[in-house]
Amino acid sequence: GILSVSEWALWNVSFWGPSTETGPLSGHWYSTHKTQLLGVLLAAVSSFLISVSLNIQKCAHLRLACQTEPKPYYISKLWWCGITLLGLGEVGNFTAYGFAPIAVVAPLGCVSVIGSAFISVLFLKKNMKTADILGGTLTVTGTCLLVTFAPNVPQELTARRVQNYLVSWPFLLYSILEIIIFCILLYFYKRKAVKHIVILLMMVALLASLTVIAVKAVASMITLSARGKMQLTYPVFYIMIILMATSCTFQVKFLNQAVHLYSVTAVVPINFVLFTTSAIVSGIIFYQEFHSAALLSVFMFLFGCLLSFLGVFVIARNKNEEHLQVPFIDCGHIPGQKLTGKIQPDSHSSCYGTLNNEDNSLKSQS
Repeated sequence: GILSVSEWALWNVSFWGPSTETGPLSGHWYSTHKTQLLGVLLAAVSSFLISVSLNIQKCAHLRLACQTEPKPYYISKLWWCGITLLGLGEVGNFTAYGFAPIAVVAPLGCVSVIGSAFISVLFLKKNMKTADILGGTLTVTGTCLLVTFAPNVPQELTARRVQNYLVSWPFLLYSILEIIIFCILLYFYKRKAVKHIVILLMMVALLASLTVIAVKAVASMITLSARGKMQLTYPVFYIMIILMATSCTFQVKFLNQAVHLYSVTAVVPINFVLFTTSAIVSGIIFYQEFHSAALLSVFMFLFGCLLSFLGVFVIARNKNEEHLQVPFIDCGHIPGQKLTGKIQPDSHSSCYGTLNNEDNSLKSQS
């Protein structure tokens, strides 16, 4: 059971060193996937930082609310700490697109959902529930599957290659179809005043597909320029920056509208599923990320995405917001009254808290 020195050296070289093996622990596999692994690590850490920052900001708001003298949140050092972490997370997430495919970076946004569920136990003193553990397990399992079976795109994304992708027939047909669907949804949203959550978040997802395409192109060209291959002199770089800024602005607009009209527990899982799906489809069509992938790899990747979606739904549904009790008059607890109904005062009425005009006679008698 003991290897000789020559056998140990031969095993070590074949297992870790450069060889023709393509196993997950071989040196050849690591050398071909190290750039993608860097992007995966950046995306996961960035999403975790975003979840930490959101909980820190929430903790700062709660502390300020408990003070006797209310102060603006922007003077809190804790709030600024959360904002700093949020900026670092967004920068890291942006950089990850320059190293890894869209099909890998976009689904890793579920890390922020898992992080928020478990970090809120520390910062906000919430209770850990079975649904949190179940959802976290499903999401982690799905994330491991989609990272393992994600497509490897080793090609350098130069400005000329982005130009060729922009004028390719698959992307042109995809753009026309996306514009038609977006115009139909916008018509129902503006003209018919249909503000259903699916319509709002579908418009967000359609805009997000353009955002991730532009973000990956800009991040990749900046990365190549930092390595010495200047790409910032091409007009397509600035076209992508304009596309990224415009699509992101309108994306935030419709997302804020959805959050304003519906609860966060409904917006978060639906937005994550639609955003991730549109991002993966845009990566497949624009960057051809699954061009040479095996059928089994595609199936396992999609299965990992499905597990991640289920985990996010379980976690988000478990986080039902606690609504404050609205003050009401319980006639059943008033001495001398036999009524058991509850009378809810109308705070929007002009006579809220006062007697009606027709009751002036009663007021004078009392």
